[in-house]
Amino acid sequence: MTTEIRVPQLPESVADAVLVAWHKQPGDSVSRDENLADLETDKVVLEVPAPLNGVIKEIRIQSGTTVTSGQLLAVIDEAAAATGATPAGAAKGQPGAAKSAAAASTVKDGDGEPAKDAGKLSPSVRRLVEENKLDPGAIPASGRDGRLTKSDVVDFLGKQPNGGAATTPRVEQAAAASSAPAARAPAPAARPSAPGARSEQRVPMTRLRQRIAQRLVEAQSTQALLTSFNEVDLTEVQELRARHKDRFEKEHGVKLGFMSFFVKASIEALKKFPVVNASVDGTDILYHEYYDIGVAVSTDRGLMVPVVRDADAKSFADIEKEIAQYAKKAREGTIAIEDLTGGTFTITNGGVFGSLLSTPIVNAPQSAILGMHKTQERPMVVNGQIVVRPMMYLAVTYDHRIIDGREAVQFLVAVKEGLEDPGRMLLGI
Repeated sequence: MTTEIRVPQLPESVADAVLVAWHKQPGDSVSRDENLADLETDKVVLEVPAPLNGVIKEIRIQSGTTVTSGQLLAVIDEAAAATGATPAGAAKGQPGAAKSAAAASTVKDGDGEPAKDAGKLSPSVRRLVEENKLDPGAIPASGRDGRLTKSDVVDFLGKQPNGGAATTPRVEQAAAASSAPAARAPAPAARPSAPGARSEQRVPMTRLRQRIAQRLVEAQSTQALLTSFNEVDLTEVQELRARHKDRFEKEHGVKLGFMSFFVKASIEALKKFPVVNASVDGTDILYHEYYDIGVAVSTDRGLMVPVVRDADAKSFADIEKEIAQYAKKAREGTIAIEDLTGGTFTITNGGVFGSLLSTPIVNAPQSAILGMHKTQERPMVVNGQIVVRPMMYLAVTYDHRIIDGREAVQFLVAVKEGLEDPGRMLLGI
């Protein structure tokens, strides 16, 4: 009996997707729920799981093709797995499909013995483990239900004594093979060139990069964007964090970062200036009476902005946990479209890359975005004395169509005051 594999129902806001990579080929055995292919939309990468055990009989759509919901991708032969028939193209004497499936899901350690829990590995993780001859059972797992993630394996390899030149190329190769950008149309092979010659490569944008480019251009062309700056003394935040970070992590199981302070300070400022939390709808101003804060996360595929919903009702620990979970999912390519939609205000932190000052672009249809930057010790005059303080430049870019300069500047001052006296945020005053 054969079973058709079709494109899953795409989210309502997504019209089509690009089939960026097949993880199986005709004649390969597959196990139920094993990822067969990756579909890249303009927001996330979706997996196509196998509905049952079997053997890939036929692939109808090749990599690089644009597909829509319900389109036929491949055909699985369930009978081949049940009867142990030799897959097409297999060598004479090769075990049947059922045995091949078991063999495919078995990863051996460096001594050639089967590694425990190998059947739980995703294709990208299995490939990375096999190429580096690792025992999955020896690697600390951080995924759901104790599953290994690609980042777990990469981190483990980085800590090995021989994790130098011999290991690094394998890690990079496996990471690239399992990431969405690497799954796009490959760049042409480099040709030998004469000394002094200059070469070029043409590489298509990923769907996500195309979408990012489109949205940035739309924001620039449809909104009247203006940026205001200020600076904040983070002495109090740093001292509060230093006093309580160890106990905080012990109590809540997550590190106390700086982003939760900025989220809380932004919400207090948004409550004072509601128009900064609003958006334009035709000729109307839509005031949002809730606070869904987007936090920009940089990934190999591009910038993503997962949303912390009802952030005003969440504790510092809840915010830190949610941000950490979103960042992990975004970098692993498992984040859902629902995690990225909506949002009334966005915070982006260029300081993690060393940026000292920038003018962020609004995440339309929102009307404002707060830019954080690098914390740098600078001499400041405090009470007539020159002292060294940890200072950060803040930037707020806003849609001048509905937000006046006075409101934008006062909003930024309110954020600054909240961060320079964080006790007020905790006390609600």
